[in-house]
Amino acid sequence: MEILKLIGMLIEYPDDALWQHQDEIRSLAEQQQPALLPFINHYLATPPLDMQADWCALFERGRATSLLLFEHVHAESRDRGQAMVDLLAKYEQAGLQLNCRELPDYLPLYLEYLSLREPSEARQGLLDIAPILALLGGRLKERESAFSELFDALLTIANSPLRSQSVAQQVATEARDDTREALDAVWEEEQVKFIDDKACDNSAQQQHQRRFRDEAAPQYLDLSAGGSR
Repeated sequence: MEILKLIGMLIEYPDDALWQHQDEIRSLAEQQQPALLPFINHYLATPPLDMQADWCALFERGRATSLLLFEHVHAESRDRGQAMVDLLAKYEQAGLQLNCRELPDYLPLYLEYLSLREPSEARQGLLDIAPILALLGGRLKERESAFSELFDALLTIANSPLRSQSVAQQVATEARDDTREALDAVWEEEQVKFIDDKACDNSAQQQHQRRFRDEAAPQYLDLSAGGSR
């Protein structure tokens, strides 16, 4: 399912290559997910630097919209490590190679993996994370971001009854973790921990794990119960 890889590329940090292959992108979307064409046209009509700035504001400020899937289920518990190992094993079996900067639960990477599977297996893989997709889409919709359309498209492909609107009531009650106050709270906490020998570790994992500890903490999903807590 090539459309899954394309959606993953649109969710990922904007790459200049997308603007260099506009015809191919529009053609694929028109064939497999025409409802995405308005989003794609707006995306490609936006200068890359502006789109990159918007992306950082949406996905790099806080855990609530983190593209690391297990952040919304396991947070920093020990279960996250085993889930990472299990997912990595699936990637290796599929012949998907990760570079040193990629974490297995990074959504665009997971979508690339699903794009290599049979359609039925790919849809099941999306259904497995449908509550997370709905939650992310709902939070983006609350922030009036058109990126929510990509998450609704994934839920449509999965034949899931969930949509970003499904969690509107929950999202409306959540405290934002991307405000100036929340950012300041994290900055102050990290200054206290400056003696930590990992303080200079700028890996993607460290960056995500150290964000917004206790201030405006997002709600985590309990997939075993089919909802959030």
